[in-house]
Amino acid sequence: MQIKFFGLVTLVFLITAALAVSGCAAAEAQEIIHLPVVDRGNAATTTPTPSPTATTTTPATEPPTATPTTTPTTTVTPTATPVTLIWPTIVLTTTASGLNSPVDLADPNDGSGRLFVVEQAGLVRIVRNGQVQPTPFLDITDRVTCCWEEGLLGIALPSNYTQKGYFYLNYTTEALGKLQTRISRFRLTTDTDIADPDSEQIVLVYDQPHGNHNGGGLAFGPDGFLYIGSGDGGSGGDPDNRGQNLGDILGKMLRIDVETGSPLTYTVPITNPFVGQARKLPEIWAYGLRNPWRYSFDRQTGDLFIADVGQNAYEEIDFQLASSAGGENYGWRITEGSHCYDPDPCDKTGLTLPIWEYGRNDGRAVTGGFVYRGAAWPALQGVYLYADYASGRIWGLRPNGSRWENRLLLETGRNISSFGQDGAGEIYVVDHAGEILRVTVP
Repeated sequence: MQIKFFGLVTLVFLITAALAVSGCAAAEAQEIIHLPVVDRGNAATTTPTPSPTATTTTPATEPPTATPTTTPTTTVTPTATPVTLIWPTIVLTTTASGLNSPVDLADPNDGSGRLFVVEQAGLVRIVRNGQVQPTPFLDITDRVTCCWEEGLLGIALPSNYTQKGYFYLNYTTEALGKLQTRISRFRLTTDTDIADPDSEQIVLVYDQPHGNHNGGGLAFGPDGFLYIGSGDGGSGGDPDNRGQNLGDILGKMLRIDVETGSPLTYTVPITNPFVGQARKLPEIWAYGLRNPWRYSFDRQTGDLFIADVGQNAYEEIDFQLASSAGGENYGWRITEGSHCYDPDPCDKTGLTLPIWEYGRNDGRAVTGGFVYRGAAWPALQGVYLYADYASGRIWGLRPNGSRWENRLLLETGRNISSFGQDGAGEIYVVDHAGEILRVTVP
């Protein structure tokens, strides 16, 4: 399959996530069973929910701080008495370079010191001791439709990855003349540095009506289930109102069980909020999202942070407590950020508004990160780090009393496509231009 040239084109990846443009790429010949809304292989069944296993530790004490640079859109979960916080200074230290349009990173947490880096065109590379290994961990360029906002976009490793010997990828492809998202499982060979491209087990397939807003993230929650941010399907302004349609898989956060039940596809947890409800897809965990490109769980609390790329005016950070039963409506396309979008004026009753937003003076394509829970930099403890792809800014966000506080931490001038987290809780920045950098505190 011919892969699109993406030298200059990838520089607008995510910058254009807020624009109304569509795209397509060369078709793949492989045929797959196709359903109008969602292809689940076999009919999905339901399975019980395991108990979350989040641990609790005491965050390091933070000295006094300055006032946030942006006004929060809403107050949510924090309830303690506010204190004056000091925000740390951060710097980026290069870990690896020479990569080709990297968009995601994962740590096998097996003591090997390896990092798995996803390249958009369809490779997964191994970085070991700061060196990009010459032989790819996996090459599926023959089936990936790339680039712009398409491509191999996300990776997730299950718990006990080293014992299980498989992992999951999120990528776009063309089959039967249609652009689709695939969620697939791949297995290792006998060499732990090489995965088998022919081992692919397609778990979930759904159509993408346009080339943008494909989502692309994958993350295992503390409940052991796989979360998938599907994006609203693209164009601009969600013309088909998919984000609010509970019968459509797009514009949602999905939650499925890929580790128990059906060994080839997936089952639906019986505690998903719309299980058994007519004309509502049981895979949906939350809805009203435009393009949740990157999201993550706080490894200490289990809370979910979703960075949702905006349309014309606002980028937003959405939040879900670990205790949530799901079903949140984050507003799109009724709202963009906390502001009415369509219709305007609008009724915000029942919507879960973002905990933070920023406008076009600060950037135009938010890239979600992680809450820092490592041990190397106590001053960062409990800070959610996130960035903007277009402006290169990195901010910190954390609760203080009954409100959230935000602070600009670093101007990087980089196109930050993703963040990563290693087994020790240290955080890395993925620069789309080809570098992996570790977040440090001088």
